Amino acid sequence: MGTIDTGKSTDRRALRFGDFAAVTRDLDALHAASAGGTLRAVGNWSAAQVFNHLAAFMEYPFTGYPPELASPPALVRVVMKFMRRKMCFGTMPAGVKIPRVKGGTVGFEESPAEVAEARLRAAIERLDREAPTRPSPLFGPMSHEEWKGLNLRHCELHLSFLHLR
Repeated sequence: MGTIDTGKSTDRRALRFGDFAAVTRDLDALHAASAGGTLRAVGNWSAAQVFNHLAAFMEYPFTGYPPELASPPALVRVVMKFMRRKMCFGTMPAGVKIPRVKGGTVGFEESPAEVAEARLRAAIERLDREAPTRPSPLFGPMSHEEWKGLNLRHCELHLSFLHLR
């Protein structure tokens, strides 16, 4: 099966999360759909890859960023400075690839779905209760609310490709 252009995908769920409790409720529904055999992924990734990717990006501001994300070009940082509010509190666009990164992003490894889901739930719990200790390579220092908003938007984007059927 070839890859699809996720930026043009129309087969996505409309999601808007106000807090991480809403994300957790969605994960509960996705878990039930998976157990019932009705979970359907419509993007290029499996549910486990989606969960691992979201967890990785919640973990990086605590544990450190991989080298390919740690030092974005100055021009990218300048452009993203103007996108900060939209990325944290608006919507995150689909189909965006990080320049010079193989596969367009990182942290989307395959694993058993239940392992990836547990990792994501642990990352959500940590980010909800404590502010990250490292600045964003793109946005610099961020408030705890900005970190939460950025990751809520990221969850909306990627979880929208998982259907309950």
